[in-house]
Amino acid sequence: MVTDIMNKEDLKKMAPVFGQLSFDNHEQVVFCNDKDTGLKAIIGIHNTVLGPALGGTRMWQYNSEWDALNDVLRLSRGMTFKSAITGLNLGGGKAVIIGDAKTQKTPELMKRFGEFVHSLSGRYITAEDVGMATSDMDLVRTVTPYVTGISEEKGGAGNPSPITAYGVFMGMKAAAKYAYGSDILEDKTVYVEGIGNVGEALVEHLSNEGAKVYISDINQERLEEVRDKYNVAIYGGNNIYAEDMDIYAPCALGATINDTTIHQLRAKIVAGAANNQLAEELRHGKILQDRGIVYAPDFLINAGGIINVYAELENYGKQEIIRKTENIYNTTLEILKNAEAKDITTHQAALDIAQSRIDARKNEK
Repeated sequence: MVTDIMNKEDLKKMAPVFGQLSFDNHEQVVFCNDKDTGLKAIIGIHNTVLGPALGGTRMWQYNSEWDALNDVLRLSRGMTFKSAITGLNLGGGKAVIIGDAKTQKTPELMKRFGEFVHSLSGRYITAEDVGMATSDMDLVRTVTPYVTGISEEKGGAGNPSPITAYGVFMGMKAAAKYAYGSDILEDKTVYVEGIGNVGEALVEHLSNEGAKVYISDINQERLEEVRDKYNVAIYGGNNIYAEDMDIYAPCALGATINDTTIHQLRAKIVAGAANNQLAEELRHGKILQDRGIVYAPDFLINAGGIINVYAELENYGKQEIIRKTENIYNTTLEILKNAEAKDITTHQAALDIAQSRIDARKNEK
């Protein structure tokens, strides 16, 4: 006998994919395994109404396969809305490779992964994400055309990280305009959590504008390198969320806005590059709204990277990439104002716009 209410573990046993809390009517989930190379990967295709599912490949040493599945489901869903709200004719997809990118990634593994991508006949197009480099995408390109973010010398748009950071910077400035009446970030205190390629590029923009920047990362050597390069401060405390700041910029992994941190947060604005910053979108979005904290939706302001790789598919140049990325400022400001007018969260306001575009295309078909 099945009761009306089931706990999460029982649900997983009965429906290990469809029962995942992060499953949101995904069209296809592909599990990839290759004994010879050690490849264990999952490809999630969330929605292809607007076009082929495009999204990067992340290589990470997950604690469990459940965590990997949850991550790819959440990330692929986010890509659907990211492309929709940015006006791109793309669907949402993502891939994760389970493993340590520093010690387990090999050319053979990347090529084998590329063969799995190729087997989907273009329904999914991959790109660079955490644990990946442009050179890895070049390797994938040797076995499939369904990859973007390849090096410029091979005809691609190159590393998307600088454009991603520029889009986050534009979204952050729009949020400042909404919150403070001015988009000038000079003398604003900004805490950047996560100093990868995108985080560093964001620090450069903030430093050039004269913001007071504090950086945090698990890699001490990386912190010292970025500190010396841009003359910023390393955060030395043990609770970044409780610090007095104007802007909190999460640029590492997602879910840093959660039950533990959200009530400690003392920022006026949350605007960063990380995907899925809200551990629970509806509930945590509402708490931020109730606390008067301006949240710039992550899947909007971090869309610069997909704009950059989309250029390879549509054959437009750097000037158009910059124009589309700078428009993130206007869209962010519009969404913040719409959310206030409708008394809804900024996340919901962004989601509504993205979903309406998907629904309109579906009706056309």
